[in-house]
Amino acid sequence: MQALSELLSNNQVSKYINLNEVYNLEYNTERPKLFIPEYGRHFQKMVDHAVAIEDRDERNKVAKSIISVMGNLQPHLRDVPDFQHKLWDQLFIMADFKLDVDSPFPITSKEVLQQRPEPLDYPQNHPKYRFYGNNIKRMIDVAVKWEEGDMRSGLEYAIANHMKKCYLVWNKDTVEDSVIFNHLKELSDGQIDLAQSDESLTDSGQFLKNKPSRSNTNRGKKGQRSRKKRY
Repeated sequence: MQALSELLSNNQVSKYINLNEVYNLEYNTERPKLFIPEYGRHFQKMVDHAVAIEDRDERNKVAKSIISVMGNLQPHLRDVPDFQHKLWDQLFIMADFKLDVDSPFPITSKEVLQQRPEPLDYPQNHPKYRFYGNNIKRMIDVAVKWEEGDMRSGLEYAIANHMKKCYLVWNKDTVEDSVIFNHLKELSDGQIDLAQSDESLTDSGQFLKNKPSRSNTNRGKKGQRSRKKRY
């Protein structure tokens, strides 16, 4: 009976210990948020330890050791310019800028890092003719600023030929030069008008020689897939 009572008491103690461990589990949701999760929580604890060191010389030594370990974790970036500067910036970020050490690089302030970048302008200027692309409009804007002459005339026809090539890639298998000339006149606000000229653009067949056949490409892919399935 005494052995049985001791066994029961030992089981109760072990159950109490197991329950105590379960209740004291530490979840990530209850832990402090990581500033740079890629380094992990143990690395964050190293940085927190460095911040808590009172002796400045010792704090500097620990900070340099942490930088060395950070560099070892990313050996593929050692040849990148300003790599060490980046590591020191990351160290101060993980320390929430509370680490007082002698940095070999200027310390970026917290306010500068939190600044929002200026919004980018939407690049599409003429959604009506998207198949030409934005570079065509930039080329037209440059051409209209040139003085009248052979150089400007050559640039205008080069732009028109490129527009014809873009048109054939995304649209039909043929297009009249008059259509390209009208689009060019519209995009240049009437400043480039090639409709009255006697010169013609490159024949559509020249552009279509290098145009891949979608049907043949699809059939080839289907044939490859079927062969893979069979063999």
